[in-house]
Amino acid sequence: MSVLTVHHSTVYRYSEPVGLGIHRMMFRPRESYDLRLIETKLEITPPPAQVRWLHDPFDNSVAVVSFEGTTSSLSFDSTVTLEHVETSVPEYPLEEYARSYPFRYADEDYPNIASGLERRYAGESVPQWALQFLDPAEKTPTMKVLGAMTQGIRDQFKYNVRVEKGVQTPEDTLKSKKGSCRDFAVLMMEAVRSLGIAARFVSGYIFVPDSSGLAGGGATHAWIQAYLPGAGWIDFCPTNSIIGNRNLIRVAVAWTHDQVLPLWGTYSGSAEAFQGMDVTVNVTEVAG
Repeated sequence: MSVLTVHHSTVYRYSEPVGLGIHRMMFRPRESYDLRLIETKLEITPPPAQVRWLHDPFDNSVAVVSFEGTTSSLSFDSTVTLEHVETSVPEYPLEEYARSYPFRYADEDYPNIASGLERRYAGESVPQWALQFLDPAEKTPTMKVLGAMTQGIRDQFKYNVRVEKGVQTPEDTLKSKKGSCRDFAVLMMEAVRSLGIAARFVSGYIFVPDSSGLAGGGATHAWIQAYLPGAGWIDFCPTNSIIGNRNLIRVAVAWTHDQVLPLWGTYSGSAEAFQGMDVTVNVTEVAG
């Protein structure tokens, strides 16, 4: 077990006073058997007129804030301290029927994971690319398929930081051989679904110790989870070829990347008024 502190800061800058609309935040990590929140603090400047919390359809914690008046800047400063328990294991306890690919989900599971099996992008380039991770034999160990794909993205593609909003299409990632963590997550999610394995998008943070060689620090991070009977939702980070939750802090999960944006909102004023935003994320280990 380790104790980590996440400091996530976002600052919006405007050239003139603007009115602020509703803003929604996903900064609060998902508590579970492998993650326990110790302390949370959220500071917003200017102070909002109202702050309310809700759980979205995926049970993610969402803060919704509204404002009055005008301002030339807007800042969100979130600090979270948590206990993180690593759950990476050498062998996951999959049900016997799911240990080899292909397999069929049980009838009672299917209604709950159907959306996680639905591909969101047309075309055959991603399904064709995914086939390279299957053994020539009739059956392949399921974890071997997913592990090879996780490692394959790390080996075949170049990681780069993209400040632009949104994600590349999986086809664009395949063509360019490069992308951000969210691009790699979308590619792997679509490839896994093309093989008939349920997957969902994960947004959160990554702890990058010195000399670890891990990518994705300094900003929010993205990866996927695949649903495997007997083991449940398992984390796969293709950016760093991580299987399990090692160094990963889950904040939000959903079927698509646009359902787990860390922060989004509106303002009223001229389009030219927006000068940009600065985002910094620091994840540090608390000395024991």
